[in-house]
Amino acid sequence: MLYSFIIRRATPGDAPAVYAILQSAFQEYGALTGQKDLEALKETEEDIRKEIETKAVYIAVIDDAIVGTVRLDIHGDEAYLSRFAVDQRNRNIGIGKSLISVVDKYLKSQGVKKVTLHTASKHSVLVRFYYSRGFYTEAIETDRGYLRARLVKEYC
Repeated sequence: MLYSFIIRRATPGDAPAVYAILQSAFQEYGALTGQKDLEALKETEEDIRKEIETKAVYIAVIDDAIVGTVRLDIHGDEAYLSRFAVDQRNRNIGIGKSLISVVDKYLKSQGVKKVTLHTASKHSVLVRFYYSRGFYTEAIETDRGYLRARLVKEYC
């Protein structure tokens, strides 16, 4: 089956749908990692609206429904990637790979040399996904009460 989706920058009006996707994805992430007190689950729609206005937030859309999102915070030639999520019903059709490809292109255009993210080091599916997109583990951290891999991707 052929799937068609677009990736675009989020607008403030997208905040409710981005909120819904993040709530679902991070509840799932929390269940898989045993974490109940995730920062992403504390965000409100208004918090997300403000993030969309101040950071680069991309979304994937199928038939006017938001099915994926990623957030970028750029400081000089470094960036932090967060709130990466793809709707459970729309996984394994290339949305995540496409979001990361758009992120790569955008960050390179902004002169970014290094992007960092965190994910649960025991979440093998996510770790493998990020490795397949060119990230590597820089460190394992326990500052949030569980083992989190700090993953990095460098651009030449």
